[in-house]
Amino acid sequence: MSTEPPQYPPPPDDNDPFRKQQPPPYGGDPYGGGAGGGGDPYGGAGDPLAGMPPLAESGKRVLARIIDMILVGVVVWLLSWAFGTNEFDVDPDEVQYGKSFGQSLLAAVLYIAYDTFMISRTGQTLGKKWLGLRVANLNDGATPTLQTALVRAAVLWLPFAFCCACIWTAICGGWSFFDKPYKQGLHDKAAKTVVVSTG
Repeated sequence: MSTEPPQYPPPPDDNDPFRKQQPPPYGGDPYGGGAGGGGDPYGGAGDPLAGMPPLAESGKRVLARIIDMILVGVVVWLLSWAFGTNEFDVDPDEVQYGKSFGQSLLAAVLYIAYDTFMISRTGQTLGKKWLGLRVANLNDGATPTLQTALVRAAVLWLPFAFCCACIWTAICGGWSFFDKPYKQGLHDKAAKTVVVSTG
């Protein structure tokens, strides 16, 4: 018979189903890189990419974006035709600017909605899924929240409704070809995200 006095509080029982689980240390990453892999990329210590899959190639990102633009573009064209906002006349004396703006606004809204919904669900649009890419938070590798995905999509697509749509999209997305070390587009910088390879 043991004469040791009881310990208060008793030591934790690993088999106790009601035992409160301790949260992982701040900055731990979901890819097994340990607690040190999730430092703040905007001033903190540590490499936020530690333990993450490799960053996606910029060329594959562009191809995925083109696929998404085609998919959403078909929907935009069908809706524009259905609601009478499609404008085929390129004569500057005949263009109805209200219809042209309506189509651009519709395109911007649909692109933002598509990107926001898909990225906040799985981190992947259809184009990214087919090419083995995923959007992740830079600080921890997690799938972006709805708010983060909305910021990212709005920065990329909002100019569609006003001016310079193709130019801005090319600059915003093409930034990843030159950005170091995270290969971020301007929309990634605004949302603090990166695009990684899943394949």
